[in-house]
Amino acid sequence: MGEEPPAGPDPNRYGVALSYGNSFFPDGDIGFLMGTLLGIFDFDKIGEQVIPDSLRLKVELSLGSTTKPEYDVMASAGAMVLYYIHPLSTPFMTPYIEGGLGIIYTNFQVEGQGSRVNFNPRAGFGAEFPLDGKTIFSALRWDHLSNAGLSKDNQSVDSVVLMVGVHF
Repeated sequence: MGEEPPAGPDPNRYGVALSYGNSFFPDGDIGFLMGTLLGIFDFDKIGEQVIPDSLRLKVELSLGSTTKPEYDVMASAGAMVLYYIHPLSTPFMTPYIEGGLGIIYTNFQVEGQGSRVNFNPRAGFGAEFPLDGKTIFSALRWDHLSNAGLSKDNQSVDSVVLMVGVHF
């Protein structure tokens, strides 16, 4: 009693996902679509830390394009901490929250942005759904990009992102 259930069939998993996002700040004029390769790793495999079984390290590599106002290349890499919310789990769904930081390259710039390479903090929530030995997942995120003041021009862009994918 009091033990946390395992987060999934295998603590280390890999997957693919598609994301669609749309900016809401400084305006709603930027849409984008990205493909992502990801890995979810058990912290115990990384080192000797005392970490709850519900926490995982999620690493993502993404490539895509803006879809509006025009097509421009985007690429990002990042790491997130993923926390499974076991008290809300059912046999059909395991919810989670996630947050982390990445680096993003965008071939486009909004007025006052100052840099094509930016920091990319992100946070969100989602759920995993087991299906025939694989796991389907969906997440809703807030993504931010800015150069963190490394350039005197630092207009940020904030977006809402829907991600859907599969772990295998």
